[in-house]
Amino acid sequence: MKKYKIYIYAICKNESSFINRWMDSVKEADGVVVVDTGSNDDSVALLRARGAIVYEETFIPWRFDAARNSALNHLPVDTDICVSIDIDEVFEPGWREKLEHSWNDDTTLAKYWYVWETTANGQPQKKFQRDKIHTRHGYQWVHPVHEVLSYSGPRAEAIVFVNDLLLFHRPDPTKSRGQYLPLLELSSKENPDDDRTKFWLGREYIYHHQYDQAIQTLKAHLNMPSSTWNEERCASMRYIAKAYRLKSDYPSALTWLYRAVAECPDIREPWFDLTVLAYSQHNWPLVYFAAIKALDIKICTESYLTEAMAWDFSLYDYAAVACYWLGFYQEALIHSENALKMSPNNSHLLNNIAIIKDKLSPPVKLST
Repeated sequence: MKKYKIYIYAICKNESSFINRWMDSVKEADGVVVVDTGSNDDSVALLRARGAIVYEETFIPWRFDAARNSALNHLPVDTDICVSIDIDEVFEPGWREKLEHSWNDDTTLAKYWYVWETTANGQPQKKFQRDKIHTRHGYQWVHPVHEVLSYSGPRAEAIVFVNDLLLFHRPDPTKSRGQYLPLLELSSKENPDDDRTKFWLGREYIYHHQYDQAIQTLKAHLNMPSSTWNEERCASMRYIAKAYRLKSDYPSALTWLYRAVAECPDIREPWFDLTVLAYSQHNWPLVYFAAIKALDIKICTESYLTEAMAWDFSLYDYAAVACYWLGFYQEALIHSENALKMSPNNSHLLNNIAIIKDKLSPPVKLST
């Protein structure tokens, strides 16, 4: 197995609580380069104390792509493999060997698993492919936010998938995403024909409670000629439904979820959203129908659009509740027990099982 010169690069601002964990994670690299964009904590000192090369730079106006390109440009020109990871992300030990095993002299880009969410015991719960490992030359970052790598090298792009390489996302849940919306609006203006940017902008409007803007933008996404990936189109419909639901317009929400199901009938997520909406309206026949249809789907696409709750115990729980109110007590018990297998010692599920078993118990005859 050939050894390559591997450098980590990142951008940083006030990440002191993650520095030691991150440096432990990337220590297998030949070097670490960080561009600090204005920390007022001790991030810079901590990084330098751990051996990182740190550049302190200011970007006005702020753009993620400009900061990442600056960090990339600081890497040694003879670097073979550049690894871009954020400071709230963590590699499993042994990542270098896995990467070098899959990389060859013709490779330009590596894809790997990005673990967005984990279970309580640290196992991957939601993961999808990412591609931020690349050659030193031929790549640059584009878009002011949700930035991506763009290739313009002299030879054809050659991509490998490192199936056993996992990068874990372990962020600070209190960190604001307030800067994302104006940057996405800028990105949409700069890239008006980019359908994914339009989708991300519509989704972001929901996070900021701007539901009418979200609906308008996501409908525009669906009308774009380049909007052809059915799973992303389905997600756009699901988010339109969510916006209508949050506006208390349940008939419109239901209509858009039916459209989402029609767009992607073989993935769980639209069926799950339909289950949840029906549950909120106590429409037990629809809850039962949608939950069973979702549970019949056994293969997860593992795209970035998957939802963890569509693959945990929740659907069995919804199916059990629907069965209970429809009088299907034996089936309700089966679904509840399946849910409990996936979430042992769950007090909510244990309580529901007790209630269902009480319904199944023969009545006690009183003597006269």
